Formats: sequence, structure tokens, C-alpha cells
Amino acid sequence: MNGRLDGTGTRGDGILRLLLWGGAVALMLLPAIAMQFTEEVDWDALDFLVAGVMLATVCGLVDLALRRSGGMSRDQRLAYRAGAALAALTGFLETWANLAVGFLGEPENPANLIYFGIVGIAVIGALLSRLRPHGLAVAMTVIALAQLGGSFYALATGHLLETAISLVFSGMWIGAAWSFRLAERRAP
Repeated sequence: MNGRLDGTGTRGDGILRLLLWGGAVALMLLPAIAMQFTEEVDWDALDFLVAGVMLATVCGLVDLALRRSGGMSRDQRLAYRAGAALAALTGFLETWANLAVGFLGEPENPANLIYFGIVGIAVIGALLSRLRPHGLAVAMTVIALAQLGGSFYALATGHLLETAISLVFSGMWIGAAWSFRLAERRAP
């Protein structure tokens, strides 16, 4: 299997893809196995569907980054892949937490739409950037600032734990932006 959409690849990309998608399958099996041993885990078909779609989205994005970065220098490739993986993971965790328990109170709280909006901005930013490192660095910076806005809102409404969690997510978005910035630089 080639490493990029244009047919060029890097050694080891096939192994990375196998680990990526195999890991997602293993994660999907965990609740199914746990349900056989405890009543604490009680997933229905919708839970598995949502988890499957979310994991497939993350894996698809990281897989695309593997392909997209195949023609870059080693350092640029590593930075681009790290940025893509961190951005995908951050979006996944933020969405999962918001769906499961909500950031601000219950999941039904309308204020939680702020955090879905942040992930939406990430998707729009990635599309507008056409997955280029510079555009992704800018998009991730904008998302980090939006996340900071969510942190200030959480603080203003008295949600101290949620403020701290939102600040961690903001740091993760900044980490992705920094990685894409490194990928943008020309190799010496």
C-alpha cells in the first residue's frame, strides 16, 4: 500500500496503518468483552455505532495524514503526523466527553454546544487549509483560542473543574498547531 495519495510512500506506513486500524478494532471489542463480565458496562447498539463512527473518523484522519505526509522530509513528516494525530485525538476526546457527560452540567445543557462548535471549527479549518501545514497551524491556533473562550465561559459560570479540563484541551490544540508549524518549515 502506498504512503500518499499520489503514489509515493514511506517505509513502515503499512505497519502504522495496521496498528492504527487494529487498535480501533481492539478498542471497539473492549466494551463488548467487558459486558460479558460486569453489568457496569452496558452499551447498546447506538453506543457502539457512535463509538465506531468516531473511531473510524479519527483513524481515517490519521491515515490520511500518513498518506499526505509521505513526500515530506523526515522531520516534517514526523511533525505533520504528530499534529494530525494530536488534533484528531483532541477532537475525539472533546466530542466523547461532551456526549458522555457534557462539559457544563448535563449533556443536554445548551452551553455544551460551544464545545461541539470548537470541533466543528477544527473540521472547517482543516478543509479550508486543504490539509497544508501552514493552514492547519493557523486553524489549530484559532481553535485553541476558541477553546480558551470556552474555558473563560466555564470559569464565569462557576465550573472550575471544567475550566481546567478545557484549558488542557486548549493546550492540546496549541500542541497540534506547533507541530504543524514545525512541519511547515523547510528542511535545511
